[in-house]
Amino acid sequence: METFDLHILGCGSALPTTRHFPTSQVVNVRDKLFMIDCGEGAQMQFRKSRLKFTRLNHIFISHLHGDHCFGLPGLISTFGLLGRTAELCIHAHPDMAKFLTPVLQNFCQRLPYKVTLIPFETKQSEIVYEDRSLTVTTIPLRHRVPCCGFLFEEKSGPNHIIRDMIDFYKVPISQINRIKNGEDYVTPQGDIIVNSRLTKPADAPRKYAYCSDTIYHEAIIDQIRGVDLLFHESTFIESELSRAKETFHTTARQAAQIAKAANVKNLLIGHFSARYEDESVFLQEANEIFLKCQLAKEGLCINI
Repeated sequence: METFDLHILGCGSALPTTRHFPTSQVVNVRDKLFMIDCGEGAQMQFRKSRLKFTRLNHIFISHLHGDHCFGLPGLISTFGLLGRTAELCIHAHPDMAKFLTPVLQNFCQRLPYKVTLIPFETKQSEIVYEDRSLTVTTIPLRHRVPCCGFLFEEKSGPNHIIRDMIDFYKVPISQINRIKNGEDYVTPQGDIIVNSRLTKPADAPRKYAYCSDTIYHEAIIDQIRGVDLLFHESTFIESELSRAKETFHTTARQAAQIAKAANVKNLLIGHFSARYEDESVFLQEANEIFLKCQLAKEGLCINI
């Protein structure tokens, strides 16, 4: 199967600690890199993950809180020092311009490449990126400021050729792509070889859902239903439920309830509050509801 990996660069919340970097992730789809959020230190973690800067052309910012975007100025500057020439697209709420424009004017005036801000709204779902193999769609969330998550969906690929059958029927190379795309094969004698004898179905498209800072929000369930991997913020445990509601965050138990209701295949939780030194309590709480769960940590790479 083609590459579809998730790299965790940071999984802490707003208050810095020695245990975690602020939020940032990289999704690798067929060697194209997509960054989700860019907290402080993201570029250092990017290097530690041995990812290639040149393959990163799109950054998606969930919302305009510092622990999700304060890493952007340094990353943009570093790209300039490295002589980057390819355009960098930053997908974010329109208010990002208020933050980014002064940064570019004051610190990045002679960049050898173009930085393009592509705004989106957060109240309803919309496709914010698409290519031949992937779509990225926003997931409306509820936080103290406009906020959304992102759904990364592979597109369905062509059928897989059954090589032995292709050889048996002496199918010419010129017909292979048509057969992959579902057409039957007609032999020189006029016999019809149905496509199902020559191919097997393509692998099921994979999906990754990233749900950033949000209060418990059941409205997302239908959109993330059945995804291969769900990342859901879990800033607090249930004993701090009142604090979670006050700050528009989620508990580990609530994240697990969302995962169970949406019938996702795997759950990854993060965005841990600095108040917890023993983060195993997050996993224990989530596992009471949903067993296929693990804790995010810096350097973690998950094949989706």
